[in-house]
Amino acid sequence: MKNLSKVALLLLVLVLVSCGRRENGEITGVLERPSWKGINPFGMVYVPSGTLHIGPSDQDVANTYVQRQKAISISGFYMDETEITNNEYRQFVYWVRDSLAHAYLDHYITDDDGNESIDWEYDIDWEDEILEDLYYQGDDRFAGRREIDVSKFVYEYQWYDWQEAARDRGQSPRNAFIKSKKVNVYPDTLVWVRDFSYSYNEPMARNYFWHPAYDDYPVVGVDWHMANAFAYYRTLLWNNYQQTRGDGVNTEDFRLPTEHEWEYAARGGRENAPYPWGGPYIRNAKGCLLANFKPGRGNYPEDGGQYTVKADAYYPNDYGLYNMAGNVAEWTSSAYYDNAYSFQHDLNPDIRYDAKDDDPESWKRKVIRGGSWKDISYFLQTGTRHWEYQDTTKSYVGFRNALTFLGRSLNDF
Repeated sequence: MKNLSKVALLLLVLVLVSCGRRENGEITGVLERPSWKGINPFGMVYVPSGTLHIGPSDQDVANTYVQRQKAISISGFYMDETEITNNEYRQFVYWVRDSLAHAYLDHYITDDDGNESIDWEYDIDWEDEILEDLYYQGDDRFAGRREIDVSKFVYEYQWYDWQEAARDRGQSPRNAFIKSKKVNVYPDTLVWVRDFSYSYNEPMARNYFWHPAYDDYPVVGVDWHMANAFAYYRTLLWNNYQQTRGDGVNTEDFRLPTEHEWEYAARGGRENAPYPWGGPYIRNAKGCLLANFKPGRGNYPEDGGQYTVKADAYYPNDYGLYNMAGNVAEWTSSAYYDNAYSFQHDLNPDIRYDAKDDDPESWKRKVIRGGSWKDISYFLQTGTRHWEYQDTTKSYVGFRNALTFLGRSLNDF
């Protein structure tokens, strides 16, 4: 036993000595940490940190006082250069569809820790009778067509309630702040009929999301929850890819921009600019309209688009962002309150409220920005605030994602 004790003591001394030699007896921090080279997300542009004077860029003709002047600071972030297109969102829809098919066909794989996940190496035989339950049945079939029942495209996404966790001060378990919601991710194509009374827009309802002619047009018919679900899926997609590369970690998530990140990005570095291109006019020197909106009564096509246009139509602003005015209005992460500017912080201001399904309707208002193809120019102004209910789908509301930049702002280099 004495010999064993001596051997154990010698090994302990050797370990301690080796650690001391490696760190030279100094505090060096934990060695062999994962590397971090930063990321350059595909399809996104960098918006540097800066200061912004929020508020109206023109007269508040309605005297609403919902956008009072205030100076704020915004941290650098990435933002999609265009609105999320039909084809980009379709990638998400197809992933949910294929996940269901793999689950029906029992295409699973188990890792060394006993965790079960879908094995994407399997091919899907869509003629397999096991998948019949994914298709419309009986009287639900139209003209005898074999079509997938899109009401089954349900996806569960999660988020962490950081605000509630901060208020709790460590009194509750972590799972008390992990929230989740199941949503049907297929766009509501009937918005093209529902949004317009006594108006023939059925061809848009039938074709807008799935026809290749509209692949590069902004997706619409998605509510606030669906937009968040897409961002969650996009984050998982990116993180899984990073793990295969082994080139570092990314703890930030793709998300909807806050209201004031959106406004800051829309101005393109132009202080107090009423429009993303500057202003104060909505036409250039040649008289051409600079965005897709409704320039006159009953006059939708003068700007070149009867409805929406391609997501990269018109010239981008000075940050390289397309259609920050017009085309489709865009969801933000911020809850809408009329007097929000009077009490929110001046450092990365944002107001969140995760409204429940049974909450009053007024609690479900979320800020939308930018105006759309059916709006007059007032709603295109960078300082104009508007809202929609979070569970509402519209033919004129889409979204784009943001991603927080980690580390010192690029404009400080």
